[in-house]
This record gives sequence, structure tokens and C-alpha cells, in this order.
Amino acid sequence: MNRLLLSTAAIAVAVAAPAFAQSRDTIQIAGSSTVLPFASIVAEEFGNSFPEFKAPVVGSGGTGGGLKQFCEGVGENTIDIANASRAIKAEEIETCKANGVNKIQEVKFGYDGIVFASSAGQGDFALEPVHVFKAIAAQVPVDGKMVANPYKNWNEIDASLPNQEINVAIPGSNHGTREVFQEKVIAEGCKEAGLPELDADAKKAACTTFRQDVVVEIAGDYTETLARLKANPATVGVFGLSFYDQNKDTLKVATVSGVTPSLETVASGEYPVSRPLYFYVKGEHVGVIPGLAEYTEFFLSDQMAGLGGTLETAGLIPAPAAELETIRADFKAGKLVGGTN
Repeated sequence: MNRLLLSTAAIAVAVAAPAFAQSRDTIQIAGSSTVLPFASIVAEEFGNSFPEFKAPVVGSGGTGGGLKQFCEGVGENTIDIANASRAIKAEEIETCKANGVNKIQEVKFGYDGIVFASSAGQGDFALEPVHVFKAIAAQVPVDGKMVANPYKNWNEIDASLPNQEINVAIPGSNHGTREVFQEKVIAEGCKEAGLPELDADAKKAACTTFRQDVVVEIAGDYTETLARLKANPATVGVFGLSFYDQNKDTLKVATVSGVTPSLETVASGEYPVSRPLYFYVKGEHVGVIPGLAEYTEFFLSDQMAGLGGTLETAGLIPAPAAELETIRADFKAGKLVGGTN
């Protein structure tokens, strides 16, 4: 059954003549550290289920790094798939086009939540976006003026928070997680903080400039953030829900706006800090790099990405069945990201 479905997908997607001669027989993937564990599972299962193809090689590097590699051009020395924890940006599409990558296929395969977690032995955090903003912003409003952040402990921000030294490990700017963190937590917290009247540039700086004394930006994957918590148990780290689920024996998760992150609260939209997960397929490589269309269809199968599938067991929040079916159909039809052709 798998072979019939996947061979049909390969025929439907490979609608154009190959742009280069194939001399590489292994799919190359890079990008989001959030998507990494899911893609690694699918790659291994794909290699086991389809021995005529080699198992894809899956690397990390962050969403921005993966898309940068993806957009470097077409050919055997460029990657085939970029994993992403956010949608591709217009400027990234333009870079792709400038380098000859004109067939970008977007695949949204499920959802994830972004959580705040600390070592299991630490205090209980019931966070609001404004708490996080006041903990990490370089300047905060005090008596109607912006001043250097004076807060040392969380309970100085709000008496309901633990009497625990402020230390926060956040994703580096190369991660899609950082953009969602900025948009759904820090920007909201900045709005709630009661900033004095500022011009546009000053307001933007106030909402995006972080302390250097208590904030650590993690360029690597979540294992590096976890190592930071082990080195300093007072640290609060930002993780994907799926990574937290795999390490909940050593971590304690915070509520955000009164909601505990879970598969159910993210899928329902009740948990406020959630996002879709993607990967991007280079259309010029479909039909040239062996197994590329088949891998994509296998990833989107009910067995992998569906409700009760392997990836849900690993922490993915599956897309609703109807949405997943539309995503499969779009890929089979060769649907491209807007602006590519």
C-alpha cells in the first residue's frame, strides 16, 4: 500500500525535467532543532521501510541556517529539504529565487508549543508574558520612566513568583523558536508593561533589547539549553513542548496565562504560545534525488504524522485529519510557495 501511494506521489510531483544530473543518492536535510527529532525518526523508518533508498541524512543548524543552505542554489552540493519551526520569509524566498531555487514546496506537518521549564527541584512558575518581559528586558518602566532593569529575583517582579534568582536561557536568533518567543511572549509582555510615551525606534529597542547579565542566548539545539539548566538549576529555559515531554523527569514546566502546555491545550489553541511546524522541499530536486517525493509522502502518512501515529508518540501535535489530507494533496499537485514557479 505504501509503495502504491508513494509511487503515485512521485509521478505527480515530478512534473518538470530535472534541472541537473543526479550523482548523489542520499537526501540531505538541515534546519530547525525542533523539527530535528521528528525528521530523524521519519528518516530512520523510511530507510527501514524502503530499502531501495538510503536513509536521509538529517542535520540541525536552526531554521534560519537551514533555509540559508536551502536557498544557496540547485544541484548536488545543496540540501534538498529545510526543516523550519516558522514559515519561510519573503526575503528568504527572494534569496532562493536569486540563486535559481524557483520551486519551493511548503509542507506543514503538525504543531508544537513553546514552553518555559526549570529543573524539577525548583519553584513553581505561573508566568504571564509581562513577567518574562520584565525579567529579561534591558530596560523596564519604573515610575513612568525607562530605567536599567533592577530585578534580581523573580518575586521582585510579582510576589506570586518564586524567590529565585533570574536566569533565562533563550533560543539564539538563528532559531525559529526565537521568533515565536519574541512575537507571542515578549511583544505581548512589552505591550502589557506600561511603557511611557516613546518614539517608534525607542519603543522597538525597548521591546527587543535584552539584558546581558542574566540572559543567555543558545545558538545550539535544546540539549545545550538543558545542559545550561543542569549547570545552573536556577535557570529557566525555553524549549519546544516535544523536547520537554521527552525530558519531563528532570524538568518542571511553567503555566502561561494560567494554561499548562500539553498536546490537548496546544491542539485546541488554548495554550497561547504555539506554532505550526514545516519543512520545505526543493522542487528542482524532486525526481532527481532518489526517494525525495517518497520520503515526503511517508512523512505525511497517517503512520507517521497522523493522529495516533509514530510522531505523536514522540511529542508532535498532529494536524487535524482534513488539514493533513489537504497538505498531502497540495504536495502531490506540486503546489509552490507564493512567488515561486
